[in-house]
Amino acid sequence: MQFSTFGQKFTRQSGILQLMDDLGQALASDKPVNMLGGGNPAMIPAVNEVYQATLEQLVADGTALNSVANYSTPQGDKAFVDSLVDFFNRHYDWGLTADNIALTNGSQNAFFYLFNLFSGDFGGTDKKILLPLAPEYIGYADAHVDGTHFVAVEPIIDECTHDGQAGFFKYRVDFERLKNLPTLQNGQIGAICVSRPTNPTGNVLTDDEMDKLSAIAQAHDIPLIIDNAYGMPFPNIIYTDTTLNFDDNTILCFSLSKVGLPSVRTGIIVANPAVIKAVLAMNAIINLAPTRFGASLAKPLFDNDEIIRLSQTAILPFYQRQSKLAVRLLKEQFANLPVYIHKPEGAMFLWVWFKDLPITSQELYERLKEQGTLIIPSRHFFVGIDTTQYCHAHECIRLSVAQSDEVLTAGIAMIGEVVRSVYE
Repeated sequence: MQFSTFGQKFTRQSGILQLMDDLGQALASDKPVNMLGGGNPAMIPAVNEVYQATLEQLVADGTALNSVANYSTPQGDKAFVDSLVDFFNRHYDWGLTADNIALTNGSQNAFFYLFNLFSGDFGGTDKKILLPLAPEYIGYADAHVDGTHFVAVEPIIDECTHDGQAGFFKYRVDFERLKNLPTLQNGQIGAICVSRPTNPTGNVLTDDEMDKLSAIAQAHDIPLIIDNAYGMPFPNIIYTDTTLNFDDNTILCFSLSKVGLPSVRTGIIVANPAVIKAVLAMNAIINLAPTRFGASLAKPLFDNDEIIRLSQTAILPFYQRQSKLAVRLLKEQFANLPVYIHKPEGAMFLWVWFKDLPITSQELYERLKEQGTLIIPSRHFFVGIDTTQYCHAHECIRLSVAQSDEVLTAGIAMIGEVVRSVYE
């Protein structure tokens, strides 16, 4: 069967397809799998208890049935949109109205919209999305309808300590290279996009770095898109002091996935009314309307700030604990090898660098998969960079800490066994 150019692009092998396929097969497998590769959030009992009680109330009062039996508008569930307006104004005093918010069927859906709105063909000029800090989220890479329109710069790599220990490093934005990019200077950048905390590394751009990126975006009259899937104020998987800002040139993207509700597919865009109007039009054409069930489940938790309490007292502590456990296990496995861990500052992943690894991380992924341990190799995360001559892009892995102590222990032990054999 022959597919169109569009069909060929979206059916080819991709990093995000590999990730989601591995996740689905691991969950369906009757064999034990150390699932350190997926992006599924943890099942946290204290969080699930609140969702269970809320669901029971929604069923009892008819809200649950109403949410699945009726369409929303293309903007999304009106009651939840109004709740979000009150929520953000209550906590940040941004002066939002309903014209500043749209819901989408997950944040992946949101980024598909935004990347195609701000890059591609602009009447003969091919504009691109600038990713100022690579590596970046694997799901961005193939989100364009036609071609791939990303530009990125290689990061500055700073070796550092963490909790008094050596063997860590941190990526930093190379602002000198960034400001002098020909594509930026020539008006070929349509938007700047960053995730904060960064998926896959757990890096948190400082307030100073964010201010600099905002200034660059404003100077070139392009939006700054911030992927806040792991950040403030929910799920708040962030270990450093940060500030969350919004203005008419900023587009903030949030998600209910990482608060433990991935399958309700509910994304939130906060932006100026012109962007929101464009998103509504795309929602109508592509989805008719966003799903309402997640919005109905989340609304009471935003109304009474329960989502803040859960994030601060249950979600953040869980991931911080698992991150510390995983760091300790990795340190034990690689005490005498040139293995470095990206300084853990947030999100639900650790990023591990096997310096001068004799094989590629893709080959390492294949060997670990044969042994029942799943990770994600690094090459797919260097979106917008030519990795053929960049060895570092083939020497890292992402592993999820959203697992039990037993899975982390067994999985990291297997990584240690295979990696040691490779170095030897």
